[in-house]
Formats: sequence, C-alpha cells, structure tokens
Amino acid sequence: MAPEESQIIGITGGIGSGKSRVCRHLARFCQIPVIDLDEICRQLLLSGHAGWQVLRTAIDKKFFLPSGDLNRELFREDLFLDKGLRRQVDKVLHPLAQKEMRHQVGKKQGMVLVEIPLLFEAGWQDMVDFIVVVSADETTRVQRIVLRDQVTEEQARLAIRAQLPLEEKASKAHYVVANSRSWEKTCQQLNRLAEVLGCRE
Repeated sequence: MAPEESQIIGITGGIGSGKSRVCRHLARFCQIPVIDLDEICRQLLLSGHAGWQVLRTAIDKKFFLPSGDLNRELFREDLFLDKGLRRQVDKVLHPLAQKEMRHQVGKKQGMVLVEIPLLFEAGWQDMVDFIVVVSADETTRVQRIVLRDQVTEEQARLAIRAQLPLEEKASKAHYVVANSRSWEKTCQQLNRLAEVLGCRE
C-alpha cells in the first residue's frame, strides 16, 4: 500500500469508455500526478525488460518477431480471443506491473491518480483509496475503438466482451462518470468529482 501521505485515486472503466481522457483532464484540473498502468505494461514488454523476459518463457514463440520484439498486434488480437492466454499473461505480468506501480506511487506525495484499466479484473481494489469508473454505452465504445485502433466492429465487441461488464464495475465504484454524451457534460461531472475529492470548493 502507498505511504499514508498519499491518497490513491483509481481511474478505471471499460475499453473505449474514455477513461484516459477523463484521467488527463482531472489531473490537470486538480494539478495532481498520473500513473498509467498501460504505459507501465508497455515499458515492461519492451525487448529485454522484465515483462518481456518472463513472457519469452511463458507464451508461444509465434508472438515474437525475428528481432525478438513482441509482435504486439498479434499478441493483442489473441489476448481478446483466448481466455487461457489472458490468464497466463496476467499471472506473470500483473505482479511486475503492481510492483512498479507501488514504486512510482511511493515517490509521490498527496493525491495521485492511477489509471488502471483492469482494476477489478486484476483484483486490485484494495490498492486504491477511491475508485472512479468511467462509463459509456456499448455503441459509443465500439465506435471509439474502431476509430482509434482501426479494427472491425466485431473485433471491437470482442475486446469489450473480454472485460467485466461496465455495469458490474460501476456498482463497485465510489463515483461513476458517464461519458457517452458531449465532452461538456462529462466535464460538468468532473467538476463535481473534483469537489468530492477536495480539489476545489
């Protein structure tokens, strides 16, 4: 757990819900630092890094390019399709990501935002003090995923199905941000959230 002087705000949601944009806006508004678990995992999976090293012995060699680098496109696609592969990868990668998260939080003081896409799936609820779930309807999420990742609607829906339902995540949150409508509407909710967190009066 983080030092007593740190308050960890966990930002989560589902793929395509817009949690990264919400997190960045809230961080700027409240003038507090952000730790991004996706970025931590990307760094861990760079060739030669700790996550890459454990995956080299844990998963099929087809996921690695002749250069030795992880074939991220193939790896990402199979993760959404293969539950067994997801469990295998989570088992070896989550402890490393959690250790790095603790390290980075330990260097901060005061309030810290931590964007954790799979907070509930990983069972990390006890690592944060306050949970914010960013929610959006499935149609909106599919459109965002297709546009952002250049995938088909079917692939986007598979990615959504690979995660816990947003309704289930929202039921466990301290605060839910509905992010299906205009950004102005979302910002109004974030203003209220900032008041709840004590960022403004």
